[in-house]
Amino acid sequence: MDRRLTPATDRVALRGSGIDREAVADGRPMRVIGGLADLNRAPDGPRDRQLLHGADVTLIEERDGWAFVQAAADGYCGWVARRHLSGKRPAITHRVTAPATHVYAAPDFKQAERGGLSLGARLSVTGFDGRFARLADGFFVPVQHIGDTPADDPATVALTLLGTPYLWGGNSRAGIDCSGLAQAALHGAGIACPGDSDMQRGAFPETAQIRRGDLLFWPGHVAIALDAATMIHATAFTMSVITEGIATAIARIDAAGDGPFLGARRPRLDDRVAFP
Repeated sequence: MDRRLTPATDRVALRGSGIDREAVADGRPMRVIGGLADLNRAPDGPRDRQLLHGADVTLIEERDGWAFVQAAADGYCGWVARRHLSGKRPAITHRVTAPATHVYAAPDFKQAERGGLSLGARLSVTGFDGRFARLADGFFVPVQHIGDTPADDPATVALTLLGTPYLWGGNSRAGIDCSGLAQAALHGAGIACPGDSDMQRGAFPETAQIRRGDLLFWPGHVAIALDAATMIHATAFTMSVITEGIATAIARIDAAGDGPFLGARRPRLDDRVAFP
């Protein structure tokens, strides 16, 4: 079993998973609050991925201020700090469609911001006040930065994150890695996508002819084609999200000894996730 997709700790398994543990749990539906939550391999352990504001999860076990959860969007499992979770789950109406936005205590951009949200954060909007949307938690975000329909093109979504700092396991505008960028781009277009590059390579069919929106793979790395000759990716080479020629990247990565080009895969545009 892939531990990343296994809804069980060493002690507790999610009921119905078929996993043998000393205890089973029905699982409690929860939602991520705050701007961002690390999804860790162990309590206070290394980060595997991140969960954005509004992400729905199933809580399987609590332990010393930590919660073991399974993410609803992609099935990824791990530990998050319990303070990042709430049992309140008002209806989701919008997502953040800008690279990032600020949260305010009042519908006034001259006030000090109270936090930040990244592209893809899911929101419960209860009303509008001028150029601001009122959220269920009483805060406000600019209406220019949110939407209730998916983007038409994943590559265009990826380009909005150009220049974002590279962060291993990152999923946000504050820091993102290669698989995080691929998932953010596809989710922004309402297309289902796993969390890590090896999972992404296994999820989509091969294609011999590269076109815009295809995913390009190396061992442990993924990029998004902008056209047959150019790609965008989050890379430790520059510690940022960059565009690069595909042929240039193939030669550079091969010369660095980081493995051969593994080919292109084409996301299924009809395999949609719930949006918003």
